[in-house]
Amino acid sequence: MDARRDSNPQGKEKNIFIARQPILDRLNKTYAYELLFRSGFENAFDSLDGDLASTMLLTNSFFIFGMDEITGGKRAFINFTKKLILNETAAMFPCELMAVEILENIVPDSEFIEACRQLKRKGYKLVLDDFIFHNNLKPLMDIADIIKIDFTQSRPDDILRLKDMVNMKRVRFLAEKVETKEQYRDAFDLGYSLFQGYFFCKPVIIAGKDIPGYKVNFMRIIQEINEPEADFGHLETIIKHDLALSYKFLQLINSAAFGFYSKITSIKQALSLLGINEFKKWVSLLALSGMGDDKPRELISLSIVRARFCEEVARTLGLRDETSDLFFMGMFSLIDAFIDKPMDSILRELPVSRPVKQALLGQKNRYRAIYEMLIAYEKGNWDRFNGFAELLKIDEESVSRIYLDSISWANSFSA
Repeated sequence: MDARRDSNPQGKEKNIFIARQPILDRLNKTYAYELLFRSGFENAFDSLDGDLASTMLLTNSFFIFGMDEITGGKRAFINFTKKLILNETAAMFPCELMAVEILENIVPDSEFIEACRQLKRKGYKLVLDDFIFHNNLKPLMDIADIIKIDFTQSRPDDILRLKDMVNMKRVRFLAEKVETKEQYRDAFDLGYSLFQGYFFCKPVIIAGKDIPGYKVNFMRIIQEINEPEADFGHLETIIKHDLALSYKFLQLINSAAFGFYSKITSIKQALSLLGINEFKKWVSLLALSGMGDDKPRELISLSIVRARFCEEVARTLGLRDETSDLFFMGMFSLIDAFIDKPMDSILRELPVSRPVKQALLGQKNRYRAIYEMLIAYEKGNWDRFNGFAELLKIDEESVSRIYLDSISWANSFSA
């Protein structure tokens, strides 16, 4: 059934689409993910009420896709309506895997506040979503674990005033819609504990700043490994010269991500099993990960998800000769954030194909359309996503499956 035609859910099965957005702590470690939900491909939450939307998200997350696969074992932030909290739906799911987001449009009465207290006693984290203070919300503030504030709509004195009203040893403040490093620094200085947004994907470019030697070395490996004339012997020599990289590569190829029955014990053996193109992909991915030692782990994870996503979209579109190119496009889409240099400067040094370079520099081509579709899906910008899916003539359900499979695949890579 075509999801776009099914805007009326009466008696019909709805297609479910889930994306995730990372929430980082003050050490730039991934604390949790907020799950973003879409049913069908009309407007978000099109003809579904909030109760049904949250129920479908929970059902699909826990029973169909697997919460551990979606969040990699991190806690999931999920919106709950007043009705679902009152009827104890939240209590049906493991408290260690989920935080209960209390929607901003809920008007709390004594029955609702007691239901929240019951959840608190059972070990659930309570999150006040898009919080703006009103006197009737004070009882919820007294039991909340996290207060979530739209950073783009708040003023510095708002957070300072709220801090005076709560027990700071118990309550954490989360800044959402943090999209730039400047916003992150401002929120950090104001005392926010958690940060939601894609600020960590942005490079910090400082004129005259030297790139650390180990990053230069990894960049050189990426350049050499991807030279068109590199043969088996040359590739083996490059990786053997870096003992740490050789060790990590053999660790990786013997992991669950590959599933070989017998142990691979040499670079030469790995090369013969994988072939040149696959070998280049994996060594490049390991080198890129090595450049991220001083970056949030989420940056590496997102790069891996993007690489796999673009590769699988290529297969779905019948672009089988271009899967490697699209893998590299996804993988290198964040390389500027890894080494804090402008993307155009980096791409001048990388031996990747012309369509990949054009796409990463924002020039319109088919690769760029795939990239834009990916970004729209990541951010839960469903209308924009739908437009690119139609342009590429790709089935939306296939994209949702590819996205979730890519997360699962990245989890196995990171294991």
